[in-house]
Amino acid sequence: MNAWNLREMPVEAHHPEVLLSTPEGRAIALDLPAGERLQEHQVHERGWLLVVDGEVEIADHDGNATIGGAGLLAHFDPNEPHEVRARERSRLLLLLTPWPGPGHPSEREARRVEQQHDEAVEDSFPSSDPPGVTAGLGGQ
Repeated sequence: MNAWNLREMPVEAHHPEVLLSTPEGRAIALDLPAGERLQEHQVHERGWLLVVDGEVEIADHDGNATIGGAGLLAHFDPNEPHEVRARERSRLLLLLTPWPGPGHPSEREARRVEQQHDEAVEDSFPSSDPPGVTAGLGGQ
């Protein structure tokens, strides 16, 4: 088990703290000073944003806003544009699932490395047996 006290743990502004990262998801603690914002952005993963302390305003790409304090939980579909602005100093928990999501640069890099590995393995074994070698167990 892992456990964190999100209200008391040290998290510096502008330095998100990755709490846990597995293929199933990633948990990140953020501290957002009053008046600052996470400019409109989107992530490749499904996202949940929990306000632990403070008060934020969350705007969608149509300009609709939701304001809430501690206990507010917002959900974003993958690639859904949104912006978060701290109305006062705010501690946030961000959950992203799965990690990395389809199309995320690190997910593409992992696939590229896996493909290179597979090609290297294939290149190390001839596609057909050399003359005079009988395939299978026990020879002829």
